[in-house]
Amino acid sequence: MDDVLPNLSTAQLSYLVAITRHRTWAEAAASLGVTPSALSQGIAELERRLGVPLFAADGRRRVAHEHTATVAATAERVLADLDQTTRWLRSVGTGQVGRLRVGMIDIAAVHHCRDAVRKFRRAHPKLDVGFTVAPTGQLLERLERSELDVAICVDPDGVGSFASTPLLRDDLAVYAPPGVAVDVPPAQWGPWLLFPADSRTRTAIDRRLRAIGAPLVVEMESHQPEVLVEMVRLGLGWTVLPTTQAEHGAHRLARAMAEPLFSRTVSAVTRRGGAQHPAVAPFIAALGR
Repeated sequence: MDDVLPNLSTAQLSYLVAITRHRTWAEAAASLGVTPSALSQGIAELERRLGVPLFAADGRRRVAHEHTATVAATAERVLADLDQTTRWLRSVGTGQVGRLRVGMIDIAAVHHCRDAVRKFRRAHPKLDVGFTVAPTGQLLERLERSELDVAICVDPDGVGSFASTPLLRDDLAVYAPPGVAVDVPPAQWGPWLLFPADSRTRTAIDRRLRAIGAPLVVEMESHQPEVLVEMVRLGLGWTVLPTTQAEHGAHRLARAMAEPLFSRTVSAVTRRGGAQHPAVAPFIAALGR
């Protein structure tokens, strides 16, 4: 019957996903701990069960068909859901044991959530809480691949298949190098030392600076706020940073204007749908207290 689903195995789906993540089939096979021959046989069987070829021979190379990317993306989602469900079943109950995988942007890990995380870990001594600190974009990508259970990051604002719980508002302000008069008009601000152009926060920074008439000449980009702070202190340019980071410690930066340039929402973000680790809800609740 045409409506009968093909009998596919998780191993076959894993083979296809591995091929899309590596440059060569040999590398994909090595990442799975199988031989290239076993990988080829597994893909051949997957093609047979699907009833369509996924790769075409091009000399000694095998080139993916256009539709293969869609099949691989579906396989990745299925494997992620299965992994999440399996781990959830193993830890179902109190959420006091097992491993909770948490991603955080640096300001959340170092400033906003540090004390709450410490209290949560003391209250759950048998729970293995692993942390990854990275920019929001990377955390959301890992969350979508089910490599994280929850991410504390800039709110995705409806982008992607995520559910978010707002935790706090984070103010960002404009900072000038030492010796620059605070009454300099925006038209004379810059050059800039900013977060990378592909970050969500940078997009908001660019939009707000243009809105107030500041020329956007960017001299340097870095994901690390401490690097940007030091470069401004050395007189290399202006920056826009969270006030908590720029005005913390002995070497605080001076604001170019008293009020923040804008505010962003830091949220606890999870994948929408599927099983959720039992410890996620109490962890988010602990951060919101």
